[in-house]
Amino acid sequence: MIISKNLKIDTKDNFQIIDITKEINNLLNNLDISNGILNIFSKHSTTAIVINENESGLLNDFKKSIGNLIPEHDNYKHDLIDNNAAAHLKSFLLSSSETIPINNNKLDLGTWQSIFFIELDGPRKNRNIKVTVIGE
Repeated sequence: MIISKNLKIDTKDNFQIIDITKEINNLLNNLDISNGILNIFSKHSTTAIVINENESGLLNDFKKSIGNLIPEHDNYKHDLIDNNAAAHLKSFLLSSSETIPINNNKLDLGTWQSIFFIELDGPRKNRNIKVTVIGE
């Protein structure tokens, strides 16, 4: 069985890390899938989907590190078009999707793993995430 759902997210900041694990679990709980895989895909080139630990120090370290690696407005050519080159460059280093196993109708994540939507060019309304579940 293949099921596709859309998840909409509004962001409040230019760079924002949002834990969407609960929303994905709620979506999965409403489906009749015991085992399979779940793919989460962001349909925006200035966002990312990542899996990591939801610990505030780590999230702050990540924000600082990626900001140091790719500073805003560093004479980028793309800024001449729409002034968001840093967001696009950061998304090149991250991923627009993640695939997670489903086992016994639950996401088979590690103990400390959470699923994050990362906004790199906000604030924005109605960011669209496609969730596809393949399983039985």
